[in-house]
Amino acid sequence: MLVSSFYGRTQEGSHKNDLWDLVADKGGQGNRLYQNYLGMRDSAKTPMTNHFLNTTYDFSVKLKAGEGDEEKSRPFDELRLAWHDYPGEWFQDDPSSEEENLHRIDTFRTLLSSDVALLLVDGQKLLDHRGEEERYLKSVFHNFRQALVRVKGPLLSEDGPLIEFPRIWILSLSKADLFPDWDVNTFRDLVILKAADDIEHLRSTIAGMIVTPDALSIGEDFMLLSSAKFALKADSAEPVEIDLKQRIGLDLILPIASLLPLERRVLWEERMKLPWKVADTLADGADVIAAAMAGVKFTGFEKLLRRVTKNDAQAAFVAKVLPAAFAAAIKIVGPKLKEMNEDARAKHLYLRAMLTQFKIDLDQAVTENVFRKQK
Repeated sequence: MLVSSFYGRTQEGSHKNDLWDLVADKGGQGNRLYQNYLGMRDSAKTPMTNHFLNTTYDFSVKLKAGEGDEEKSRPFDELRLAWHDYPGEWFQDDPSSEEENLHRIDTFRTLLSSDVALLLVDGQKLLDHRGEEERYLKSVFHNFRQALVRVKGPLLSEDGPLIEFPRIWILSLSKADLFPDWDVNTFRDLVILKAADDIEHLRSTIAGMIVTPDALSIGEDFMLLSSAKFALKADSAEPVEIDLKQRIGLDLILPIASLLPLERRVLWEERMKLPWKVADTLADGADVIAAAMAGVKFTGFEKLLRRVTKNDAQAAFVAKVLPAAFAAAIKIVGPKLKEMNEDARAKHLYLRAMLTQFKIDLDQAVTENVFRKQK
């Protein structure tokens, strides 16, 4: 439902975006997601779910055609987003066969290249456990931890601890529309109060699977998520109306996927000596994203990066210079950030406009208490 709402809203004829278009890389998937969206919008019909099928949705964020020599030389014209959708039942039930177990292991391997993972707390189940929220929350983190323990051996069997693995785990309240009086701090306080030890156990399990375990965020980032506002029948949970314009958090998916890894890389490099092999996998395309946001000429970055391949001394030089460049880009906030965004829009510099808008959206979500980041 979340992914259908995320994608479908961008496909409506009334949807306007002067910077980019969201495209499903697989046309059949895109049609099904939009069909689900239309069913919710026009008939209050929620999508059918397959409780045992995992699906990866591949999207491209395609920039509008730019103007001038600077836009023609931009380093990329699209961002790629892979949305891995895993059934919650995987974290509750043991595999029914060796074939299913191997399938789960292969599926988890597809997760390894992700920068960010959203660990969902089901708002309806939380509501159903009113007064005993601790029982439900503990089961969520315990079941997920046990699922990782089951696949840990096969995942680490060849090369030992993993260099590439999601290092940002955002605890997310799905169906947040069921809690109209809550903000993200209310959700965070409940989770910490009722399940802090369980979060720490999960963190320890993941830390034991990766290189540089200090570069890991679990229980430090929180967000609210809702695909729509549901009006239900008086005598059942069946919706009579689904307002897809009243959604929460979904517009943060692209900003989180593209910029949060870069922010976190800057934060960790300020706090610790982050091995280059870890930093290099933490935020794909971080170099050109930082350059685009700060308005640095891409050719200068390309010359700098080419030095990495020559020798260790120059690689060490780049490892020192790049974090400062990243930090300068990602720490731009407030009026200066807004000014940069307006200037980029006026000059039709769509890449810079998109990235600065993503940063504005993230900052605004924090201010509005929809998203809470590690500090």
